[in-house]
Amino acid sequence: DEEEEDAGAATDLVAFASSCTLHGLSHIFVEGSLGARQALWALAFLLSLSVFLYQVADRIAYYLEYHHVTLLGEEDSPEMTFPAITFCNINRVRLSQLSRQDLLYLAPLVDYEPGMELGFAPARPDPWEEEEEEEPLNLFGFFNRTCHRLEDMLLSCRYRGERCGPGDFAPVFTRYGKCYTFNAGQDGKPRLITMKGGTGNGLEIMLDIQQDEYLPVWGETDETSFEAGIKVQIHSQDEPPLIDQLGFGVAPGFQTFVSCQEQRLIYLPPPWGDCKAVAGDSEFYDTYSITAYCICEMPCNMTRYGKELSMVKIPSKASAKYLAKKYNKSEQYIGENILVLDIFFEALNYETIEQKKAYEVAGLLGDIGGQMGLFIGASILTVLELFDYAYEVIKHRLCRGGRCRKNHKRNNTDKGVALSMDDVKRHNPCESIRGHPAGMTYAANILPHHPARGTFEDFTC
Repeated sequence: DEEEEDAGAATDLVAFASSCTLHGLSHIFVEGSLGARQALWALAFLLSLSVFLYQVADRIAYYLEYHHVTLLGEEDSPEMTFPAITFCNINRVRLSQLSRQDLLYLAPLVDYEPGMELGFAPARPDPWEEEEEEEPLNLFGFFNRTCHRLEDMLLSCRYRGERCGPGDFAPVFTRYGKCYTFNAGQDGKPRLITMKGGTGNGLEIMLDIQQDEYLPVWGETDETSFEAGIKVQIHSQDEPPLIDQLGFGVAPGFQTFVSCQEQRLIYLPPPWGDCKAVAGDSEFYDTYSITAYCICEMPCNMTRYGKELSMVKIPSKASAKYLAKKYNKSEQYIGENILVLDIFFEALNYETIEQKKAYEVAGLLGDIGGQMGLFIGASILTVLELFDYAYEVIKHRLCRGGRCRKNHKRNNTDKGVALSMDDVKRHNPCESIRGHPAGMTYAANILPHHPARGTFEDFTC
């Protein structure tokens, strides 16, 4: 019996190989003993299968490296949202507003030690400050009291040729103290738009940096500044200014032209990139009692502004006297303290910088399918054929234990013996059946759905 089963299994494998769409199997599994021709075909098939599996492993390893490419593009727009413009005076504290008590608080920052020559007359504190000398320093109140006031610095302001003023700026506190943001989009104010590029279609401001109010330099610390002027950052309204890191300087005595272009950056989340795809709840607190170092994850969508700067000398000899008379200052003061900042779009277009997946699942499947067809001539349906054959083999192995026969006997006992057409024909050939008397008929209830009476020959043949 075992020999008969082995022979039957071999016959089934030959039959499967002859009908399988996997290339080479029909030449390997043939009836009879294994010959040189079958061995060569088997060797060729194994080599092709090995190369295919190597290519599949290589493609999967490449996919798991999660490479990305960067695409650059440029698109025109009929109108564009003007960016937020934040500027800070490089000098944080006005000298005329600094009391002796304030100086003691600032001593570590400016390298001042008690007993040093001040070089200026400190301001007298208010009576309420003398009563609360033991209270800790409130930096918000301190910078709000001692900062350079926008009303004093802003001499002229125009946006797209129309006048603007201090009311169009919003205060913001940074590492440079109290700063001011134009077009912040806060307090229900709409974001300004521009419909033209070039000079005169953006923001133009004239500022007095008030160098007479700058603190003396007593020593060098991390906060010591030897410059005079302002720091400026062009940024989106959706992000706070990081002016100490991303700001650029504007010097007095010059009119600085800043031609900018909007850049829209789209990054990929992990594992292809490092950005944070979903903005969750903030992990920061409103107030910290000690210094805390936190990691701000990069968002997946950002807006940046590319800049090109140029400048000219201001004032000219022809305008120095006029400006000195207009602002009631000396010509020397005008040259040392006045600056003009002109910010505008170069053109009404924006640049897109987008990260894309270099190798996606569709590409991986396409490569695997191509290698599969090239080396072993298979497809997804071929794989299904192999699984189907494996299922039949497993089913046959399980039925050898007699389980299927028991079920078969149980079914026969319940429903009676059923014969196939081949069994009927094998035991009752049509020739012998046709020899039966013509009057031999079968009852209509023998076959379902056959109400009429007929001959047994019609049923079998």
